Amino acid sequence: RRIRRFHEVTVPVDWMDDAEGYGQTISPVGRVGAYVPGGTALYPSTVLMTAIPAKVAGVDEVIVCTPSPGGSSPAPAVLVAAGIAGVDRVFQIGGAQAIAAMAYGTETVPAVDMICGPGNIFVTLAKRRLFGQVGIDGLYGPTETVIVADETANPTLCAADLLAQAEHDPLARPVLITTSEELAHAVGREAEVRLERLDRASIARASMEDQGCIAVVVDVDEALELANRFAPEHLSLMVREPLDYVSKVRNAGAVFVGEFSHEVLGDYVAGPSH
Repeated sequence: RRIRRFHEVTVPVDWMDDAEGYGQTISPVGRVGAYVPGGTALYPSTVLMTAIPAKVAGVDEVIVCTPSPGGSSPAPAVLVAAGIAGVDRVFQIGGAQAIAAMAYGTETVPAVDMICGPGNIFVTLAKRRLFGQVGIDGLYGPTETVIVADETANPTLCAADLLAQAEHDPLARPVLITTSEELAHAVGREAEVRLERLDRASIARASMEDQGCIAVVVDVDEALELANRFAPEHLSLMVREPLDYVSKVRNAGAVFVGEFSHEVLGDYVAGPSH
């Protein structure tokens, strides 16, 4: 319901200026194909995040391509999500070949007008190669999160947010930029303690050690300058009076304001499509 409500508000509307003699008509595409990853982790949420916006926009048909763990049938959670979202057909196919099938069509898979959804590097490169042959929503790399924090931030919550992103992929980038050296050390300790409790601890550790970073800067303005250069997918403002700094964010996919606005809420619960 939250996803549907959010996207109902964001749908662009037709308009016409008779005095100027021009206007704009918004028309939904006929068929959308959603790619839903299913290799190292399951993402039934991606079904909701792609299919529901398409249905809200008025797309006639939504199909899903998803690999199957161990060669069995698609994961039950993915199929349930497809039912909830109103998906018309689900195909048990993954990887670059799924992207090609949706772009060109096969004897089984119908060609689509637009392909949406994230995937691994092969899926992303296939989408890039096929841009122009078919509509592409975007090219999504491994997830990245930058937390900007001052001395008032809760180190436990900072560490939890970083680990929630690190467990996605060894190439995920969890970054903390803080004005407090004390907080930097505290977050490092909390992350180490909590790392061992994760089911995907080895993946999260690889991300933290190879891609992660904790940087200590002079003030929040310098932290935001760095964050704007990084242009992260997720930017979290865990600082005193965080709303005062939102206007200084220029380059970010999604901004999370305050320490109780966690990235996982934006990805899965709040309503905007991840």
